[in-house]
Amino acid sequence: MDKIVIQGGKPLHGDVHISGAKNAALPVLTAALLTCGTNTFHNIPDLMDIKTIKKLLRSLGAQIEGNETVQISADKIISHTAPYDLVKTMRASVLVLGPLVARMGVARVSLPGGCAIGARPVNLHIKALQDLGAHVELHEGYIEAKAKKLKGADIYFDIPTVTGTENIMMAATLAEGTTSLNNAACEPEIVNLADVLKGMGAKISGAGTDVITIEGVSSLKPIEATIIPDRIEAGTFMIAAGMTRGELNIIGCNPHHMEALINKLRDTGMKISPIEGGLKVSAGKKIHSVDVKTLPHPGFPTDLQAQMMAYMSIGSGLSVISETVFENRFMHVSELTRMGADIVIQGGSAIVRGVPALRGAQTMATDLRASASLILAALVAQGTTEISRVYHIDRGYQEIEKKFSALGANIKRMAQ
Repeated sequence: MDKIVIQGGKPLHGDVHISGAKNAALPVLTAALLTCGTNTFHNIPDLMDIKTIKKLLRSLGAQIEGNETVQISADKIISHTAPYDLVKTMRASVLVLGPLVARMGVARVSLPGGCAIGARPVNLHIKALQDLGAHVELHEGYIEAKAKKLKGADIYFDIPTVTGTENIMMAATLAEGTTSLNNAACEPEIVNLADVLKGMGAKISGAGTDVITIEGVSSLKPIEATIIPDRIEAGTFMIAAGMTRGELNIIGCNPHHMEALINKLRDTGMKISPIEGGLKVSAGKKIHSVDVKTLPHPGFPTDLQAQMMAYMSIGSGLSVISETVFENRFMHVSELTRMGADIVIQGGSAIVRGVPALRGAQTMATDLRASASLILAALVAQGTTEISRVYHIDRGYQEIEKKFSALGANIKRMAQ
């Protein structure tokens, strides 16, 4: 098992190229189950979660080649079961449920696992599939769904759910009639998936709004498409520039996907301006403390909450960070306080009092985004920080230590 060791105190400078978005690539790869023929997808990040979904799709019968450009053919689906030993490591594995039921009429998918940042129940997926006419049961830890042919329906999500919206949108593409997804999630990754599905021949309107309409078709065709850049990776490096008092060119990002973050970082004093192919970001004279409240898109993303908390831990005043999306997403607080941060949890909020400096310490990553927050804190801490259990960060950041090292950070990966 590896650890990351960081000697803090180095301002970051230079260009960083943003990888493809993990949370866009995962549903797009599963969408290949809806078609015969070979789909080609570009800008796929090289991450553990991508390796996991590839392994799962291969177990179902898909033929897959390539890394950054992936060719995937699902002409012959040999299994309709997504087994526990694969699904337990990544919640997004549940995304095979909708495509399998839509195309094969049957699916058996283990209840998902992944980061322990909240319940994130799949009941919304199950209810929506039932609304489409599927018979769904939970049996021995598996979701078992059957339908001779899905039927279009008006579906209402109790809360916006990203994977639920993606799962049911894929299922509805091959349903008979028209499906309406109400209170749908609006994230850019959903728009990317909708664009891919439309390229396959699906009839979808409203993606990016809270009402998505899908008119079912009899079949879909393979497509060549490109995955959008990872707005969370881009945001992590933007925050790193502000924390280390540096200046970075964020190359390959889409500023329209990050408006809530950009506005909040400007409030902290950072300077952010467009350049060809991305953004130029630099630290302000002072880190102004700001309040943050996570919300579904287009609000401030929960996947940047931990990184923002690390930033505010060295701010000039008091910050209140409220988490409204996932109930267990403050597990990084105890590790940040080990580094000298002054953070107190009060219900669904964290009260952060900025301190003059953080200190290096031995820390442990508890989930994917918590890992990123510890790396950011370590980059500015006095002394050396060791971060263990970094397999979490490999799920969502491609070669993060190499990217930071190229920007001037004293960071290395070592075997424990």
